[in-house]
Amino acid sequence: MFDTSKKQETAVLVGLINKNQDEEKIAEYLDELDFLADTAGAKILKRFTQRLEHPDSRTFVGSGKLNDIRNFVKENLVDIVIFDDELSPAQQRNLEKEIKTDKDQKVKVLDRTTLILDIFAARARTAHAKTQVELAQYQYLLPRLAKMWSHHDRIKGGIGMKGAGEKEIETDRRIVRDRIALLKERLVTIDKQMETQRKSRGELIRVALVGYTNVGKSTIMNMLSKSDVFAENKLFATLDTTVRKVVIENLPFLLSDTVGFIRKLPTTLVESFKSTLDEVREADILIHVVDISHTGFEDQINVVNQTLADIGASDKETILVFNKIDAFTFEQKEEDDLTPITKRNLSLEQLKKSWMSKLNSPCIFISATNKQNVDEFKQTLYNNIKELHQKRYPYNKFLY
Repeated sequence: MFDTSKKQETAVLVGLINKNQDEEKIAEYLDELDFLADTAGAKILKRFTQRLEHPDSRTFVGSGKLNDIRNFVKENLVDIVIFDDELSPAQQRNLEKEIKTDKDQKVKVLDRTTLILDIFAARARTAHAKTQVELAQYQYLLPRLAKMWSHHDRIKGGIGMKGAGEKEIETDRRIVRDRIALLKERLVTIDKQMETQRKSRGELIRVALVGYTNVGKSTIMNMLSKSDVFAENKLFATLDTTVRKVVIENLPFLLSDTVGFIRKLPTTLVESFKSTLDEVREADILIHVVDISHTGFEDQINVVNQTLADIGASDKETILVFNKIDAFTFEQKEEDDLTPITKRNLSLEQLKKSWMSKLNSPCIFISATNKQNVDEFKQTLYNNIKELHQKRYPYNKFLY
């Protein structure tokens, strides 16, 4: 994590424009990377983008752009350079050598994955979350150990012998592998404990809140359960799953709040958070929360749907909840403006009549903060839970 005990660290962001992400898309990605950096405690001074069909295998960006970054870093005493995509161990090693222009200047090179891992590490509160994050960090670190001993590169042994650096790398790799094995054993034990907890919750219908990070899941959790789950306008405010018993009218059910998803979520984190995501896999109903005020909300929906498919939870009964309607804005086109209409030019009512009106799943528009349309949301949720409860427990109709 960034050192917040001293002055706020400064950073620059770097992203590539290619066939998979045009200028508009990379601007949105860098906005998110900026938000990640802000969550971690850094101040962004500048963004660098370059149009490249593929990342440079050696330094990610071309030599000209790398020179621009180096000059800016030197002139402005920048502490960190953050790349929007994952860097290979060789790219990170080369970039650290190329960007550093002064032996006394300490410049860190991070990629998106490292930044996310740092945030997770800082926000982990329970032993469970800390173990999950530590495992992901070691799995990410293992292939990158060679660069940490690059200062021994010139210390070579004879034929059939190994230099000091190579011995240190092998020792470190063994230590890291042993630690990974230990953490995996711990998680197996924790998984069994959590599975036992889930089984002990009785025969109540289970509902899980899912969605992109920072869409308001914890606020909705607090609203429905009248509890005080931590919520703030930061990415990954929630890491540990919170489960509450909720009653709407006279019908009880269990509601869980889970970790938010994000683009390019490190696969090591998805694997490490398996037990947390089991709450999603074993839920009867999913509430997919969407921030409709975000310009890229459709992409965020796709990211969540893909993640649900990856963990085997895409076939769940789902209620789509478009949150933050109080913050929704659109750009009204002038009558003489002949340019094509885009999503940015659609009002909320027009959006509701678009693809959203053709969904088979229930679709609700609310503001959890301002309590707009909350009664409609609760009624829809109640109807879905009641229908499922009647099918599963036909002899328990006294509840309704």
